[in-house]
Amino acid sequence: MRILQIIDSLEPGGSERMAVNYANSLAEKIGFSGLIATRNEGLLLDQLDKKVSYLFLNKKKRIDLKAILKLRKYIKNNKIDVIHAHSSSFFIAVLVKLTFLRVKIIWHDHYGISQDLGSRKNLMLKFGSFFFAGSIAVNSALKTWAENYLWCSNVTYFSNFIGNSSNADDGIQLMGEEGKRIICVANLRPQKNHNLLIDAAVIIKNKFPDWSFHLFGKDFKDAYSLLLSNKVKNLKLQKTIYFYGAVDNVKVALKQSDIAVLPSLSEGLPLALLEYGLYKLPVVVTSVGEIPMIITSEEGSIVESNNLKEFSEALEKLILNKELREEKGLKLYNKIKMNYTEEIIVDEYLLWLSFINFAR
Repeated sequence: MRILQIIDSLEPGGSERMAVNYANSLAEKIGFSGLIATRNEGLLLDQLDKKVSYLFLNKKKRIDLKAILKLRKYIKNNKIDVIHAHSSSFFIAVLVKLTFLRVKIIWHDHYGISQDLGSRKNLMLKFGSFFFAGSIAVNSALKTWAENYLWCSNVTYFSNFIGNSSNADDGIQLMGEEGKRIICVANLRPQKNHNLLIDAAVIIKNKFPDWSFHLFGKDFKDAYSLLLSNKVKNLKLQKTIYFYGAVDNVKVALKQSDIAVLPSLSEGLPLALLEYGLYKLPVVVTSVGEIPMIITSEEGSIVESNNLKEFSEALEKLILNKELREEKGLKLYNKIKMNYTEEIIVDEYLLWLSFINFAR
């Protein structure tokens, strides 16, 4: 089988990292694994395995004839069987299929606001789904939505998984006192609810002034980012909360951390949570998306979304009890290794592809 991943950019993000993870893993399992970035490259390019065939389209507009022809030529020359299109990259995949009917499209839905699917309408996607051989959802709510909304009969759910990345930002050295660091890996978007984290930091600082918060994720330099920056300054938290921006691999930072958090208002299945578990970190997370499928009271602390009291109290409990931190971190690690590894998910994916009806 010869499979091509298509993604809009290689900037750090959930869908982008999954495109890279699939491409890297498949390079070890099938005859050909490729990846194409359509609009932008980015930090994740450094994580791409050398065995993966890579092309940048440099697409400039929604319908870019030059990019479409370049993609078509790549597909033909490399005898691609399946285009695995992530998120909005389905559009260029469909345009190519209209001129090259033999190739099959699998669409991967990474939509992160799964609490509001009732209002999710996309007529272009609905039309495009007529040309999909299959559709992958990253959580059960998205699977149900796809079954009811798309013109595609082969809909399945595959969990996100952690890839075996060998690259890292070895130069990262976290601020703050060793043994007293709290990390959050989430791009600076409103649905990630960093506001709650900052409010919790005020409470934690008053009780445990030696503890610090370390925030990793892309800064879009927008109104939300400015709001967060001003809030930290106004609350005089500059020596309690540190922003590091986007990095290609946060494993070095995770190794230096003691507690990990996700204060999100909405989620799918966050890769960050899987990474937290892989590094045996105790977590405080909100009960949104697929998070309750992973975290129970055994594996971490799961609290009501946007509930400052519950969130800060859960943090305080972990801060006060190192043995509890170690116990919960180990249980989460074991759960991730049992259910969310690359080997398990990719084998299921290939089995699904082998049984899908590609006659359409």
